[in-house]
Amino acid sequence: MSTEIALLVLLAAALNAGWNAVVKVSGDRIAVMAVVTLSGSLISLVTLPFIDLPDPASWPLLALAILVHTGYHFALPVAYDYGDIGQVYPIARGSAPLLVTVGAAVFAGEVLGTIPLFGVTFLAVGVMALAFDQRTGLKQNPRAVLFALGTGVCIACYTLIDGLGARQAGSVIGFAVCLTIGDGILTFLIASIWKAEAIKRIVSTNLAPAMLAGGMQIGAYWIVIWALAHAPLGMVSALRETSVLFAALISTFILKEGFGVWRFVSAGLIACGIGLTRYKP
Repeated sequence: MSTEIALLVLLAAALNAGWNAVVKVSGDRIAVMAVVTLSGSLISLVTLPFIDLPDPASWPLLALAILVHTGYHFALPVAYDYGDIGQVYPIARGSAPLLVTVGAAVFAGEVLGTIPLFGVTFLAVGVMALAFDQRTGLKQNPRAVLFALGTGVCIACYTLIDGLGARQAGSVIGFAVCLTIGDGILTFLIASIWKAEAIKRIVSTNLAPAMLAGGMQIGAYWIVIWALAHAPLGMVSALRETSVLFAALISTFILKEGFGVWRFVSAGLIACGIGLTRYKP
C-alpha cells in the first residue's frame, strides 16, 4: 500500500469517527442522523449521472442492504442516547467483525489461522472490557451496551450484504452510490414521521454541522471504496478500523467524556483485533 493511500484511509477513519461525534452532540440524535444521511444522499444523487448503475441481478441485495443500513441509522443514535461515544462506538465496531468471524467458524466451518485467532481474542477482550466496565458497563448501563451490540449486529449484516451485492453489481461505485441514495432517503422518510418537530429544530439550529457530517459520512465511504480497488483488501480494512482510536481521542479531548486509560487499552485491543481478523497471508 502506498503512503498516499494509507493517509487517505486514515482520513476516512477520522471522518467516520467525526460524523459519529456530530450525531452524538448536535441535538435529537435520530433527527440529526436523518439530516446527516439525507445530506449524504443528495451528494450521491449529484454523482448518479456519472457512474454505471449496478447490474439488475444485484438489485435484491441492494434493496436488502438499504433496509439494513436504515436499521443501523436508527440503532446507532438510540445507543448514543444511553451511552457515550467512547463506549458505544468501540463496542459497535468491535462486535461486528467478532460476530462475523465467530459465526463463520461455527456455521460455515471456516477454520481460523493463528493470526486471525489472536485477532478474535483481542476483539473479545476489548469488547468485554467495555461491556463490563465498572462505571458504565452492562450492569450499570445495560441499554447502552445492548444497543451498541445491536448496532454491531447491523454492521455485521450489512458488511456481508454489501460485499455480496457489490460483487454482483458489476460496478462497485454504482452499488455504493445507489445504496447511499436509498438508505438516506428511507431513513429521512421514517424519521420525518417519527421526529418531524425535532428535524425542524435541527434544520433551523444545527443544519450546517449535520450537512458537514453527511459529507464526512459519504467521503469516508467513498474513500474506502476507492482504496479497496487500489490496495490489498486486508490492509485497507485493518487501517480503516483505526476509527476506533480516533473515536477514543474525540471522546477524551473534544467531548470530555472521561475516557480513561483502560478505555484506550480496550479501544486499542479492538482496533488491533479487527485488523488481525482480516489478515490474509
